[in-house]
Amino acid sequence: LRHRQCDYDDYELLLTRVVGQPSVGSLCDSPWNKAPILVFQNEVRTQLNNKAGIHNAAQLGHVPMICVAQDTCSGKPIEDPILIKKLLELSDSKTEHLPGLLLFVHGMPVILTQNIAIELGLINGINRIFRQLVYQADSVSTDVLSEIFPKNTQYVHQPLYALIEIAKSKIESNLEEPQPKLVPILVIEQTFRV
Repeated sequence: LRHRQCDYDDYELLLTRVVGQPSVGSLCDSPWNKAPILVFQNEVRTQLNNKAGIHNAAQLGHVPMICVAQDTCSGKPIEDPILIKKLLELSDSKTEHLPGLLLFVHGMPVILTQNIAIELGLINGINRIFRQLVYQADSVSTDVLSEIFPKNTQYVHQPLYALIEIAKSKIESNLEEPQPKLVPILVIEQTFRV
């Protein structure tokens, strides 16, 4: 499919992979609740990810945390609240896939989208588990920035790094008991033009 060399048999095989109404009782049931969902639009993907994250946070009793983009213009922070709101609500298809509001829930699966440390196996496309967002204590607010998220959501404006758990790694440890290996992923700065 990727190389556009499909024939009719390949097409028939793909049809068997499509989830239809009669074949699935609920997407909340195993194994469907762990299956990736492919969508054609970034807006749909973002909505599905947000709904799944909010649902997981509620089930686990965790408060949803949102990492808020720090938008600037000519190197200066934007202060106009209307412009800030508009920028945060932009579709990530218009911001080079940089979300204005990025949801984090303890225990949620994450996919790395950049090579961080190839020698450690932290490469683009690998699945890991988010464990904690480390941030400056005075950078958290509960001021509602989006009606999509529950009222108890915390908005983090100055994240420092995220801790992700990796099951297998080339990182050596002197701990006697097997512990999950937590790796910090630092905040990176990316830009786009509107």
